[in-house]
Amino acid sequence: MSLSHTVGLFTHPDREWESIRAESESVSRLYLGHILLLALIPTVAGFYGTTQVGWQIGDGQVIKLTSSSALQLCLLAYAAMLAGVFILGKFIDFFAATYQVQDSTPRGVTLAAYTSTPIFLLGIIAVYPNIWVNMMVGLIAIAYAVYLLYEGLPILMKIPEERGFMFASSVLTVGLVMLVALLAISVVIWGIGIGPVYAD
Repeated sequence: MSLSHTVGLFTHPDREWESIRAESESVSRLYLGHILLLALIPTVAGFYGTTQVGWQIGDGQVIKLTSSSALQLCLLAYAAMLAGVFILGKFIDFFAATYQVQDSTPRGVTLAAYTSTPIFLLGIIAVYPNIWVNMMVGLIAIAYAVYLLYEGLPILMKIPEERGFMFASSVLTVGLVMLVALLAISVVIWGIGIGPVYAD
């Protein structure tokens, strides 16, 4: 049932958030029916784009990764996406008491998963690894994800919009910190030898 919400989040997000709240999915069902599948989109697209299409800087030659290197990096990215949704969700549940959420049902992972939907879907652009195109589409995806966060949090948590705004801002801050931490971890991983290997 999880994937059925995907279209609704783009066409009528308010009603879709109400529907998501009514379903109250378990974390395991959410992963099996939504997160594991959608996170494959940028993963597979990234593998194809970096091994078959390649990218070009200026008028230089087209650069591609070896299949083994790309597979390794894509699997790490896939694991990071799965873990990131879960960790962000747990932060949301932790913040719930601070913002006086009365509902005892933990909904943090649900919010994190459905908020990430635009990023997962628009990750298809990775089949064409052009830095400017990817950056533009990435900004659109992030902007809509932020909109879904601010729109959906008060509905999912059943709290007033003004309190929901502060709550969503805290979640956004944690998300940005997690992104910086992920970049730092990537540098460390590259430093120990798990980095890109370019095809001849």
